[in-house]
Amino acid sequence: MTLAWHDVVGTLGVLFIVGTYFLLQLGRLHSTLLSFSILNAAGAALILVSLTQEFNLAAFLIESIWLLISVYGIVANLARRKDGKPVVRG
Repeated sequence: MTLAWHDVVGTLGVLFIVGTYFLLQLGRLHSTLLSFSILNAAGAALILVSLTQEFNLAAFLIESIWLLISVYGIVANLARRKDGKPVVRG
């Protein structure tokens, strides 16, 4: 089995997202932390890059939404930090 570059990139994106979720379930990462949103955004972005080579509408939609939600989380986290509000851990 030969993997193309976009397969490697997409697989790395999947590992970011699944790994982040696993760390959340283990209690090693909290959903309100900036790193949580950054890892999810990076994973979704990598999957979207892989979809430029082998497009799938359903995957494109879910990863686009995942990326938008993650970007919202990043912006909200940075806004809380700027305002001096504590980052709440869940």
